[in-house]
Amino acid sequence: MPSLSRLALALSFLALPVLTLTAQTQDSVNKNGAPSLDGVPGPLTWQHAPAQWKIDNGKTLSITADKQTDWYSSAMGGAPSDNSARLLFKPTADFALSAKVNVDFHSQWDAGVLVLYVNDEVWAKFCLEMTIEKHPAIVSVVTRGLSDDANSIAINGSSVYLKIAKVGHAIYFFASEDGKNWSIIRIFSLGDKLDLRAGFSSQAPVGDRCTTTFTEIDYRPNIKDPWSGK
Repeated sequence: MPSLSRLALALSFLALPVLTLTAQTQDSVNKNGAPSLDGVPGPLTWQHAPAQWKIDNGKTLSITADKQTDWYSSAMGGAPSDNSARLLFKPTADFALSAKVNVDFHSQWDAGVLVLYVNDEVWAKFCLEMTIEKHPAIVSVVTRGLSDDANSIAINGSSVYLKIAKVGHAIYFFASEDGKNWSIIRIFSLGDKLDLRAGFSSQAPVGDRCTTTFTEIDYRPNIKDPWSGK
């Protein structure tokens, strides 16, 4: 492959010791105890709780996926997997969400992920993932009942910039090595008049843990140029 030119938690979870609430800074949760990120519209809520999570200064989000957690409905058969930790919010009708995604890789298919969720049958995820070939790559999955699975650009290292942009019906996935020069990975649609959620995830389908750290998080409610996501 060519190289790239380069969260309200349910109250029942708050008492669990695996959630690193004590390690968070004071402004990482709002007055109701929900996760809070600067510039990202709230409320943020968990769809499946992680093994651990942490927000520093409202700017840096870390999610540690528990063992054998994934989100996938294989076209090859078998029961769908839907237990990956996902921190979601409701975006504006048109928007862009980007972040530098840093993944502590341990096992095959470990990934840091930006996600879109309509319902359990319609969703998409955009990943920096450890592939079956044992190297990180940009991977995208679009699910309408069953999931497609498209491996794209191989990545040197454990971090890359990912961006999701939505304009009208169209959804754009972008990747960048430096956060300035973006390449379009794919364009698709999940349908019209969507009750859409966007957010962040980490997964460890066959491993014990995978920690993803999202830095330089940027949310924009309006897109002027869908071909650049700006």
